[in-house]
Amino acid sequence: MLDLLLNNGVVRTFDAPGRAEAVGIADGRIRYIGTTEDAPPARRTIDLRGRLVTPGIIDSHNHLLLGFDPDAVSLEGAQDLTEVRRRIGAHAAARPDLDWICAENAVYSVVTGRRPNADDLRGLTDRPVFITTYDQHSVWLNDAALRKLGIDRGTRIPWGRPEFDDHGAPTGWVTDFYTSAMTRAGLAGLQRDIPMYSPDRRYRRITSSLEMATACGITTVVEPQVPLAELDLMYRARAEGRMHSRVITALFHPVGADAAFRRDLREAVDGAPVDDMLRLGPVKLYADDVIEPHTAAMLADYANRPGHRGAPSLPPQEFTAMLTELDRLGFQTHTHATGDWGIRLALDSIEHAARVNGTTDRRHGIVHVECLHSEDLPRFRDLGVVAAMQPRHCSPDLVAGTWMENVGEDRWDRAWRFRSLAESGAALAFSSDWQVGEMDPLVGLYSALTRSGLDGRTDWTPRERMDLDSALRAYTRGGAWAWHAEDDLGVIRPGAHADLVVWSADLYTLEPGDLLDQRADLTLVGGEVVHDAAVASVPADVPFAGSGAAGHTCSHG
Repeated sequence: MLDLLLNNGVVRTFDAPGRAEAVGIADGRIRYIGTTEDAPPARRTIDLRGRLVTPGIIDSHNHLLLGFDPDAVSLEGAQDLTEVRRRIGAHAAARPDLDWICAENAVYSVVTGRRPNADDLRGLTDRPVFITTYDQHSVWLNDAALRKLGIDRGTRIPWGRPEFDDHGAPTGWVTDFYTSAMTRAGLAGLQRDIPMYSPDRRYRRITSSLEMATACGITTVVEPQVPLAELDLMYRARAEGRMHSRVITALFHPVGADAAFRRDLREAVDGAPVDDMLRLGPVKLYADDVIEPHTAAMLADYANRPGHRGAPSLPPQEFTAMLTELDRLGFQTHTHATGDWGIRLALDSIEHAARVNGTTDRRHGIVHVECLHSEDLPRFRDLGVVAAMQPRHCSPDLVAGTWMENVGEDRWDRAWRFRSLAESGAALAFSSDWQVGEMDPLVGLYSALTRSGLDGRTDWTPRERMDLDSALRAYTRGGAWAWHAEDDLGVIRPGAHADLVVWSADLYTLEPGDLLDQRADLTLVGGEVVHDAAVASVPADVPFAGSGAAGHTCSHG
């Protein structure tokens, strides 16, 4: 007898048969796929009433550690300096108890034609202000923060690279933040100086993000960048019963770390207390930085900065040697690369590693793949490299005014080539890049189908639009293959884990814009209901109560 039968629905299996009416579960695994009429008896039955069931979403790049901090102000949607100042000023007035005023999710284009600077924040508060950009790669400080941190002419800090004006004075803008902040020295400096980075506040982010994941229909989360120093936060979440989606943890490899550090990584993975809900293994690398502040590595000059192409995170030979050693040690790599030169360097290094080490089927991944030269497109398929991409990142409301102008219109056809990669036969794994983008996969699906902003009024590069089935495949079966889990996850087939999501409608019958009005009604992990939208949400600080309890609402941002 089945433990649970979902019937009278539309079941998209991403396996044979491709579609069914019902799916049955026993002992945490799928045991029946077929018609409602032929289904075995079950202890519990849920009438789907025509709703769509798919494999659970695999979010292949989701920064659980970056979840929203309730003691920081969100600048999401603040498109100009007036609104940024209003929100920060209101937060400072409402929270006199805070020593630092912290904010998140600033966009680069809040001022026109230049970087934001400390002058833009004057008059709001006499306390230090610390603002991260939406992509976590830059920080914006006010004068009080510069003084508190001791940043003066030529000062170096462990968690970023301060910029200085023509007279040598600090501007209040810091680049190379995220790559530096997750080093031992960078994290120690942040935890010493910035309250937002205390271990307790970081843990609150993880647990809040995990609750949101189940509410979004996400059954497997890949946390792509965990420093060794913060691994205990992941173990704590598992031990305290806060991990309701499966978590794959990628360990961060700082730029310039040596062979001894790589041995530390190997020991950490080999000795990790893991199970079906938590595993370690991939290693996060950076081939370059990001396009918006002109720090990604480009094959030709930036359109609006002649003579400047950015640079790789390491000299190419050093980066290739590092990746080759990690491959030899048995690691799968997950490499950030946004510029076309950065992407080519990552592909060249993966190809070299396989040739030198004689390894096959590592399934190394390249993350973001924002500006892809046509000559490198077929190499993803040929080398078995996963393109781990985020549909929301291509939305005009995020990239107009910075990304588009920096790259230049002549290279817009290289932008986020989802459809071209899928049609080439490349392995494509979609993700949110939370909290750089909204966690909700429905936002990602909408973005992949439309290449539009959430208001639907603007779009671009329409030749790279995908159909719904291809986009859902990249969120399910594609994600499972990327992490060597295709036998158990990402498909609805007998014997696979019963990780499923019941959507609020049959998504295949809807127009793309209507996707944003839908939700995950039920999320199941290992056959247990870990989110039920019909049940009132529990507070963020209440541990999950068991089958039928609901997590946080999964908003569209």
